[in-house]
Amino acid sequence: MAKIFCVANQKGGVGKTTTTVNLAAGLAKVGQRVLMVDLDPQGNATMGSGVDKRSMAMSVYDVLLESASVQEAATFSEKCGYHVLGANRELAGAEVELVELERRDKRLKTALAEVNADYDFVLIDCPPSLSMLTLNGLCAAHGVIVPMQCEYFALEGLTDLVNTIKQVHANLNPDLQIIGLLRVMFDPRITLQQQVSDQLKAHFGDKVFDTVIPRNVRLAEAPSYGLPGVVFDPSARGSQAFVAFATEMVARINQM
Repeated sequence: MAKIFCVANQKGGVGKTTTTVNLAAGLAKVGQRVLMVDLDPQGNATMGSGVDKRSMAMSVYDVLLESASVQEAATFSEKCGYHVLGANRELAGAEVELVELERRDKRLKTALAEVNADYDFVLIDCPPSLSMLTLNGLCAAHGVIVPMQCEYFALEGLTDLVNTIKQVHANLNPDLQIIGLLRVMFDPRITLQQQVSDQLKAHFGDKVFDTVIPRNVRLAEAPSYGLPGVVFDPSARGSQAFVAFATEMVARINQM
C-alpha cells in the first residue's frame, strides 16, 4: 500500500521542489517504487525529473478533471528511476474549473486510490499558496513533510502551515498529520540558523528529522540539467544527505 506525502510549506523559496525530486530519487535509489506528483502549474518538479512539460500528452490536469487515469498520464523517468505525474501551465486553469465540480477537493485522492498497490511512496509537490490544488494534495495525503530554512521568518510561516493542517485534519482528512520537519539549505556556521534549529528541536521534538540538508551548489545547479541532485552528482554532500534522508524516511514509516 502506497504511503502518500505532501511536501508543503506556505512560504515560497524554501526548497519544496528540490526536496520532492531529490527525496523521490533517493527513495528510488534505496529500492522503493515511487510516484512523484507535480501539483504546481510552474511544472518545476516535472522538468527537474527529466520530463519535458511542454511535450506531455497528458498531465495531472487531465487526472483532476477525470479525463485520464494516473496510469495513463504518468510517465517513467528513466534517468531518475521513478514515475512522474507531471504538470504544466494548463494546471493553472484547473483552479477555476474545479470550483464548479463535485468532490473538487477529493479528486486526486480518488485517482491515487487506483494505483495504491503500484507504489511504495507517492510524493506530492504542492504550490506555495493554500489553493484548491494544495487542498487536493492535503486531502489525498497521509502526512506532510515540511522543508524549512532555519531562519526567523520560516518559523512565522510554520505556524500558519500547522494551523492549515489542523483545519484539514478536522474537516476533510482525519488521516493527515505532520510527518516531520526537514532542515534544508543549512549552514552550521551561521549562529542564527543553529539557534532556530535548536528551537525547532525543543518545540517539535522527534518530529524534526535527524537528517539535515546542507546548503550545496550542486543541488542548486542540478535543475538546469533537468535532474535531481541525487542523480546529477551522487557524490555531492547535498545528494548524499538526501539519500540519507530517504533511508530515514523508510525507517520512520516502518515504525508508524
